[in-house]
Amino acid sequence: MNDHDDGTAVLDTEFQATSEATFQATFEAMRPRLLGVAYGLLGSLDEAEDVVQDAWLRLRSATAAGGGEEIRDVTGWLVVTVSRLALDVLRSARHRREEYVGPWLPEPVLSGPVLSKPVFTGPDPAERVTLDESLSMAMLVVLESLSPAERTAFVLHDVFGLTFAEVGEAVGRSPAACRQLAARARAHVASRAPRFDVDPAEHRRVVHAFARACLGGDMDALVALLDPDVVLRSDGGGRVRAGRRPVSGAAKVARLLSGIQRFGRYELVSAVVNGWPGLLRYRDGRLVAVIGLTVADGRVTAVDMVLNPEKLARVTRADETRR
Repeated sequence: MNDHDDGTAVLDTEFQATSEATFQATFEAMRPRLLGVAYGLLGSLDEAEDVVQDAWLRLRSATAAGGGEEIRDVTGWLVVTVSRLALDVLRSARHRREEYVGPWLPEPVLSGPVLSKPVFTGPDPAERVTLDESLSMAMLVVLESLSPAERTAFVLHDVFGLTFAEVGEAVGRSPAACRQLAARARAHVASRAPRFDVDPAEHRRVVHAFARACLGGDMDALVALLDPDVVLRSDGGGRVRAGRRPVSGAAKVARLLSGIQRFGRYELVSAVVNGWPGLLRYRDGRLVAVIGLTVADGRVTAVDMVLNPEKLARVTRADETRR
């Protein structure tokens, strides 16, 4: 009697197909959160997408081999697996980022409407990232100064709410050790991270005033809007003209921003950058910068300008397809 005579092979095939469909549905529902976790650890959507896709392939392989019986909690398994893979990538990326030309800034994530042009609202799951509002451009810059293990413990526990037992699975350390990692990271972040108690309406008001002052070349208005200790970082990656070092101080930053007009007229468009009001800069209809602004007490405390064309490519594609 062959396998099909007693229906065993048919049932096994149907069971496997049903299990894979169930796992895939769970994965697709989880994808935005998984991308958010990976992005929080890596600061790069391209790398985050690769990690999440790798996790899916590993899930398929594991379920095909064991029928899914060994994976009781698919959601937990996916989060831990994505975290482990992202940690491996983060460790290997440290050396590359140390050799990066000029300041390194994360690949910007945009959401919501950009005037009449929506960005990242299409059907592609890669455009739907569940991004915690604390993962602003400025916060991700601070996280770059942590060790890979500290960053992973902080992001997974303090941002995404995983238990220290789950963090331990991802980092490969005991829950107690992960608690210490997170505590060290928290202390470091508390001393350097931007505040998040700013009213969104107040943040937008300051961003709009900042844009008007920049476009008008109004030095006095710019200086008044900038915190005395404001820091401007510009990421050109050696591909376009950008500062090799951060610029500090209201007067210096205002002069630099006013001087940009010398290179030709440009347009500033409001956008939501990493969860907070920011700006897109266009020159001759072409996107040349994404600007994240950190605001506290009615003044801009940090200006993060992403100029690297590679990091702008995703935003440019989304923008062009919606015109």
